[in-house]
Amino acid sequence: MSAPTDARPAAPGTRALGRPLAVVALCAAVLALLGAGVRADTGPLLDLDTRVSEALYAGDDRPAALTVLLEVLTAPGLSLVRYVLAVPVLIWLVRRRAWRTVLWVVVAAVFVRHVTSALKESFGRVRPAFEDGGADYGSLSFPSGHSSGIATLVTVGLVLAWPLLAPGARRLWAVLGVLAVLLVGLTRMWLGVHYLSDVLAGWALGVGWTVLTAVVLGVLPLRGRELR
Repeated sequence: MSAPTDARPAAPGTRALGRPLAVVALCAAVLALLGAGVRADTGPLLDLDTRVSEALYAGDDRPAALTVLLEVLTAPGLSLVRYVLAVPVLIWLVRRRAWRTVLWVVVAAVFVRHVTSALKESFGRVRPAFEDGGADYGSLSFPSGHSSGIATLVTVGLVLAWPLLAPGARRLWAVLGVLAVLLVGLTRMWLGVHYLSDVLAGWALGVGWTVLTAVVLGVLPLRGRELR
């Protein structure tokens, strides 16, 4: 397999970037609308959040084994997991001298945590008040860091793998990625530490941030020859 050079390819046309920019715009719109609802204490949004939280929460008296299981299932959203998984990917990219892609993976995987934290401080939303759920946490709630983390992880993985996969494998990995994102989001509500809007905003932030940084750093559209 030939290693790619670090020469910047010709700037992709508007058509090539149309879909990524549309994804970024959609994610930004979702995050903005949910954020506006949270900041304004919009009744229908708060009512939906409360109803969903109460319906999904696993309970203050849940077995300890269930709590352990949920903590394991929610772990892929942790920053530490994202960093550990990024190491072999970065080594692979460095060996291929795909320097812009290396920079993108670092920026996307690391800085999404800081963007999420900044938004949490900006909105200042407290977590659900379940005794063995959100009430145990001193940190803020909107958007969900685990949800933005898993969305970033899956999006980075799919972008890197997409040009190397056959069409059938693309569909399979896309479905598996979506299921992983959904599972982590659900665990945050089963554990009673986030509202539905926190999770949705986290997903939008993770996907939007990852795609936006890929566009800004010139990673998209990614070609298979850049990674082989």
